[in-house]
Amino acid sequence: MRPNTRRTTLADIAQAAGVSVATVSKVVNGRVDVAPQTRARVQELLHQHHYLAPVFRHNEVMENATIEVQFRGGLKSYVAETLEGIVDSAAELGASVVLSKSSHAPHWARDLVSAGRRAVIAITSVYSSAHLNELARAGLPLVVLDPLHLPDSRVNSVGATNFAGGLAATQHLLSLGHHRVAYLGGPAMAVCNQARMHGYRAAMEAHGAQVPGAYVRPGEFTYETGLRGATALLELPEPPTAIFAGNDEIALGAIESARARGLRVPEDLSVVGFDDTSLAQMASPPLTTVRQPLREMGAAALRIALQLANGEKTESHHIELATELVVRASTAPPCEPTSAREQP
Repeated sequence: MRPNTRRTTLADIAQAAGVSVATVSKVVNGRVDVAPQTRARVQELLHQHHYLAPVFRHNEVMENATIEVQFRGGLKSYVAETLEGIVDSAAELGASVVLSKSSHAPHWARDLVSAGRRAVIAITSVYSSAHLNELARAGLPLVVLDPLHLPDSRVNSVGATNFAGGLAATQHLLSLGHHRVAYLGGPAMAVCNQARMHGYRAAMEAHGAQVPGAYVRPGEFTYETGLRGATALLELPEPPTAIFAGNDEIALGAIESARARGLRVPEDLSVVGFDDTSLAQMASPPLTTVRQPLREMGAAALRIALQLANGEKTESHHIELATELVVRASTAPPCEPTSAREQP
């Protein structure tokens, strides 16, 4: 994201304050030989005009850049593996990374610039038009990784082929002979969730399989969503024999819900996740899932942020990396549960 407005100069501030450029320069550089009232007036004008010191404005070499990486919520497997890609790429390119939780306090963008940040990478965060405008005024490029909402045309973003991943996950379950396949997803309006759900629906429609309204349940990308959602699904008069989960955490919640009802995975219920975090391999049974190239996505976001920080153009505002189905032990052909395993 690049601002189109003219940058404020020391001369602009000096003229507005009625002082010399030298005096403004002293204030900017922290010199003490300026009268307190004059200093206060100059600092207020610097604040009003969003002035950035030249050291943060000129095109420094890529190796000296410091990138702010912001995320929201807990430091879960998805975020941790994405961060690994960002940090590894930064080390390779000689850049620095500072990690923080999303905070949009007053003048936060200008404070980031004052602290030496050259760009911001946001992981699944939400930015309003006001936030984007503040970043533009501060001259801070923004790269959103796996955006929750359709990104503003001024924002660069990195994602994965979520529709194709949802399609592949559902086709896998259908190929095993499942017809009653449900989808447990994340936030209904999240772009990635919608794409995965549409991939699921496309596969079901192409196969001629019905999708009852109760078979599609949005929520959050959390274990609790999988636990509660699968419980509701398995209590239906005609429960699904397979569940496609919007991420690995939801899938693990679904597996636990099935286990609590005396159902076996995959014999009585097949489960597919999304992301292929470390949780997928540690699950019991190991989870069939759609691999999102999280480390590669993080590395791509870091490279784009550095390009923008150095005033370079990018080939596209949005790039998507390919997903891949990874088949493990949580999926199998369907079989009817025995009465001994059914709950009253």
